Amino acid sequence: MHEDKGHGGRSRYALTDTEHGRVWGVCAEVDGLFGEPGRATYELHAWLPEGAEVRGWAGSRVWLVPEDRTLGPWLLEDAESLGPHPGTDGLVLTGLDDYEGPPEGHRGPVRLHDGLRWIGSCQEFARVLPPERADPPLVLRGFAQGDELRTRLGAGTRRSLELEQAVLEIRDDRGDLLAERLLWAAVSGWSPAAHDVDLIDLELSGTFVTPIPEYARPLWERWLAGPPKRPGAWAGLDTRQRGAWLDLVREGASRRMPHDRPAGHAYELDGRRITDVPGLHLALGEAVNGPGGYFGGCLDALADCLRGTFGYTSPATLLWRDAGVARTHLSRALTPDGEPYDLFGVLLDVLAEGGMRVTLA
Repeated sequence: MHEDKGHGGRSRYALTDTEHGRVWGVCAEVDGLFGEPGRATYELHAWLPEGAEVRGWAGSRVWLVPEDRTLGPWLLEDAESLGPHPGTDGLVLTGLDDYEGPPEGHRGPVRLHDGLRWIGSCQEFARVLPPERADPPLVLRGFAQGDELRTRLGAGTRRSLELEQAVLEIRDDRGDLLAERLLWAAVSGWSPAAHDVDLIDLELSGTFVTPIPEYARPLWERWLAGPPKRPGAWAGLDTRQRGAWLDLVREGASRRMPHDRPAGHAYELDGRRITDVPGLHLALGEAVNGPGGYFGGCLDALADCLRGTFGYTSPATLLWRDAGVARTHLSRALTPDGEPYDLFGVLLDVLAEGGMRVTLA
């Protein structure tokens, strides 16, 4: 397991009781927060790539579109290609399955796309069930327990150790809430902390949220030091990392809610690095609400933000500089079932319907 340490022993994490609003305790370090979630695996036989061969990461959202159009497409989140299937002309693809896949036993031809481009096709596929695995425990290192938890641990009964629904609050170095993780947990063990006899290492087992993926760890470490102070801090990231950065922006949206600017405000959008969908929403968020700002993470969320309470009041104007970059990268998009459409054009329509008059430069 991996560790995430707070600086100088600061209590970065708090475990709270959602029902009664009490704090079970605080600590500066947690093991098990980062990891690799369980992934579905697909073996794609007679694989035929379209364009560049897929190696490594395949896309934040990959749709498998059956040739049999009586079946709808199904989605893999954060899909990865593991390369050719050994001894075959196939491909192995993994991802977070949305559990709305094809009927049991269906093995017909499918074609794959990532929302912007076709990736390839295969004549037959097989879904490989992931091996059963136990979720690793969360270990709260150097945990300063509150009075209620100390009493429960002293009782030591099974009922007293059931925390049921709890929240792990994660705070940055300034003490501001960065994120929350909902847990359905029980205390499975505890022992004196190595560096302080007044503290304990508390082990929790139960049902947790999906672990934060390892590739996102460096981004979390940057945000744990505090939100970005300059716009475009995400610009050098690849699409996968930009998606993780957008998740962090989205996590804090309700807690860093800006005051709505008055109607008639003039916004300016730096479009130089809008080469993918996460970059689009990150740039829009910063144009409206400054570094680390949120203004929707998809078209539906953008439409919601344009209705107000997200730093914006209609009508307003937006000067979109270097708009040709987004036009080049986002005009040719695909719906889940593979129908082409102009994402750039649809975005402009959404902005216009929300009272944002856009000037492209």
